[in-house]
Parts: sequence; structure tokens; C-alpha cells
Amino acid sequence: MRALIFGAAIVIASASAALAGDEVLASRFGNTTITKDAAGAEIHIYYAADHTLTGKQGATAFKGTWKIDAGTICLTLDPAIPNTPNPNCVPVSEHKVGDSWSAGPYTVSVVAGIQ
Repeated sequence: MRALIFGAAIVIASASAALAGDEVLASRFGNTTITKDAAGAEIHIYYAADHTLTGKQGATAFKGTWKIDAGTICLTLDPAIPNTPNPNCVPVSEHKVGDSWSAGPYTVSVVAGIQ
């Protein structure tokens, strides 16, 4: 799970220009960000406008907070995942519902609704 959660932090990263401010995640509020690794394992993240997040990987649920600063998003999970930076910070860029992209070894998409 540690590797996939780490990958979840990069779900927002892409080659496009990063935007500053919380508006970069606006399309994700009320929707689901899905990260899939090469083995097909998925993690679903639900971002809220109040800077909280929840998610699940299979039957395992997690929660935390997010913060954007200078084109970077930091995810802080509670409880922290052993041997994983907490917060975990990566570049952030805007994506729309229906977008799908590669972020390192992961395929990421934003889908409508809570799934």
C-alpha cells in the first residue's frame, strides 16, 4: 500500500504548466481521482474544498489533508504510512473531469462523482 499511496501523491503531477492556488483542484471536488499502477491496483482519492481528503485502496480507507503552495501539493495522511514522507509533496497541475494521464509508473484519471 505504501508504494501506491506514494503514487497517489503524484496523481496530480504532469508535464503541463502548474497553476498556483487551490483552484487547481476545483475539478476534483465531488469527483474521484483514480491512480492505477502497472499491476492494476487502484487507489481512489476524494478531495474536498476544505483541504481534507479521504480515499481507499481496496478495503483500506485513509484520510488526511492537502495544501497547495507555489505549484506544489502536499498530502498529509492520518495516520502516517510507515517509511513514507508525511507530508508527501509533488508538483501539481490542473486536470478536468474525464482527463487521463501518466505520472511516472501510474495512470491517473479524474472521473465524475464519487466512485
